[in-house]
Amino acid sequence: MYKQAPENTLESLVHAMELFDAIEFDIRLTKDNHIVIHHDRTVSIAPSLRKGRSPFVEDWDLDELLQLGFCSFEMLLEDASIQRAVQEEGKVLVVESKRPSLKLKRSGGWFATKKHDIHMGETMRRAEQLLDQYDVPKHSTVHYAFHKTMGNATKLGGIQRSWSTLLPTIRPFAGKKTHRVLAFPEYLNTSFSKLMHKHQRNGSPMMPCAVEYVVSPTNMVPIGKTVGLNGTSLKQLTAIRKGFPVYLWPVSPKIEHSVLNAGLSALTDTSDPNLTWLPSGHARWTRPATYPLDASQQDRLNNATKDDHIEILKSLDSEVVPWMECDESRRRELLSFWRTKWNWSKSVDELLAYEEEKGSMPWEIVRMIGHRGSGKTKRPVL
Repeated sequence: MYKQAPENTLESLVHAMELFDAIEFDIRLTKDNHIVIHHDRTVSIAPSLRKGRSPFVEDWDLDELLQLGFCSFEMLLEDASIQRAVQEEGKVLVVESKRPSLKLKRSGGWFATKKHDIHMGETMRRAEQLLDQYDVPKHSTVHYAFHKTMGNATKLGGIQRSWSTLLPTIRPFAGKKTHRVLAFPEYLNTSFSKLMHKHQRNGSPMMPCAVEYVVSPTNMVPIGKTVGLNGTSLKQLTAIRKGFPVYLWPVSPKIEHSVLNAGLSALTDTSDPNLTWLPSGHARWTRPATYPLDASQQDRLNNATKDDHIEILKSLDSEVVPWMECDESRRRELLSFWRTKWNWSKSVDELLAYEEEKGSMPWEIVRMIGHRGSGKTKRPVL
């Protein structure tokens, strides 16, 4: 029986990279200027184990965190299966840089806002040094963060890879309820279309997007055109996007098929390899980018029944050619299928030229992405 590993641990990340097209994870800058993979502002262990110590990750040295069982960024990148995934299989790393608590004065505190950009830039710069050291293709990685001045932070850090901004902004203090209250005005005043144009102006290769934008009733809250996963709202979504890549989070198994069918990439917390039949009544295909289905194969998957879906999945597994092994003719066939289905604005020639120039799969291709590796887990993490 499958047992999910704690989020952001090496076991969790490796498992998700094998199961999906990409992994998303969180990084923080330690007291001794190393990169640890960790989500929360506070070290996610039982409070009794932190007794007498600062609760904040940025006040701990990397070795101290490794002794507790947390994973360094370098540990991830030196793993042979991760190297193979990013160097040979076209898989992607989505790296979220986390802001420290505003109680930490050396990283800016409440008022020295310039230091916020310096800290974020340094976090990404240290990560980039490791990405370069381990030969991770530049266009197989994207940085993002809940940080409104990411453009300035990336300049200060000398960042060479693509980046994006997570919006609406979540502040690095308080808890979930406060986060939602403070983010609501920005959400109300930022339609899906407006959000997309912000990312396009920033030169982002993709748009991280909260699931609230496309599911009812929350998709009706933002002022502007309503988008969704079916009917008229799906047509509106497709017309607005014109193929601009959207990474939706978090995507539950219940809506996973609808999200992928809409041409959106999905961040999932569900990494059980035994989940082959979705609650929506569809067979599950976890690598739509790196093991892409053509029109006839997609029809077979969509028409599978609960009784025969295992056999259909086995058949597809044996016949699907990985993207990195497809010849130009096959890639043209797949890109033409997706371009027509989702009304992409870029031509097939433009998409192929991008891959030839950058050496990485076009961002437009729909991906399944493991959120925090194999998915979010309970607190404390360890």
